[in-house]
Amino acid sequence: MGQTQNSTRIRKWKQLSERERYKIEDLLQVGLTPLGISKQMGRDRRTIEREITRGSVMQRDTQWRDKLRYCADAGQRVHDERVNNKGRPLKIGHDHKLAAYIEQKIGTERYSPDAVIGEIKAKDIRFYTQICTKTVYNYIDKNVFLNITNKDLPVKKDGKNRRYRKTGTVALNNLKGRSIEERPESVESREDPKHWEMDCVIGKGKACLLVMTERTSRKELIFKLKAKKQEHVITVLDQLEKRYKVRFRDMFKSITMDNGCEFLNQAALEASCLRVGQKRTTCYYAHPYSAWERGSNEVANKLIRRFVPKGTNINSLTKTDIKRIEQWMNNYPRRIFGYRTADQIFAA
Repeated sequence: MGQTQNSTRIRKWKQLSERERYKIEDLLQVGLTPLGISKQMGRDRRTIEREITRGSVMQRDTQWRDKLRYCADAGQRVHDERVNNKGRPLKIGHDHKLAAYIEQKIGTERYSPDAVIGEIKAKDIRFYTQICTKTVYNYIDKNVFLNITNKDLPVKKDGKNRRYRKTGTVALNNLKGRSIEERPESVESREDPKHWEMDCVIGKGKACLLVMTERTSRKELIFKLKAKKQEHVITVLDQLEKRYKVRFRDMFKSITMDNGCEFLNQAALEASCLRVGQKRTTCYYAHPYSAWERGSNEVANKLIRRFVPKGTNINSLTKTDIKRIEQWMNNYPRRIFGYRTADQIFAA
């Protein structure tokens, strides 16, 4: 087979190797042109021409005459210098599938970077490249991704943990309410499941959302209230009791809430609507200005704010909208559970 009759395919987007540079030098010495070299090596003609220009140096022959000649070691040296000068390459490289997956999860499905990377590991989703949560944050800061920016992130922590301390402040508007100090240790330590926290998320107008969070699994129940009033909260609990019937007492062993005006009727909240004179649950009230005593509930409210920003007219939300938010939260991978979801933990 001659030098012009070859079946080597032209490769694209691949750097010349050191061995190939020495081959170019040898072929030039036997008189081949850049076109002939490109056909024999399976490279583009312009690639060979640029390499010859890059690695050509001035040399003198035995008669002391200057002559421009290509040297493979000179071309390799220029290549190495440029590689070092361009800096460290992106770890994600050309893994476009991973980049698209991250953009879909953060930009469309509103995941955090940690939830995306954690879910990939938990579900053993395979990509060509593996990166960590910190790398995703760095790439977003450097605008590496085309379709997501820092505006798509739910929150960026500064790494500092807030210090909490218990307060002895008494809620003057709720002196008869059962204090959180009376709550059993098993509930405090989250060892005993089916204990809930409850709060309201307000927006523009009278309507609001009643949010219930199970302390052990972080399962969410969200209901729309016509107004932030006691009778509407009681109605929701009545509906839940009618749905679960005798199982309600085991499903909702206790409810911890703040001292908002909509929760102050402890007797009505605890009284069963199906069994007259009997209790259906036990209510506890957190200390004033101590939202951290209902930490799981506050984190849930923060997640809801991704879909219902402050100032949103909650009255315009449909049952389908609220159900979609609830399902998203219950199927969101949580780092505290090894990136399993609240539904998975609650079912277990």
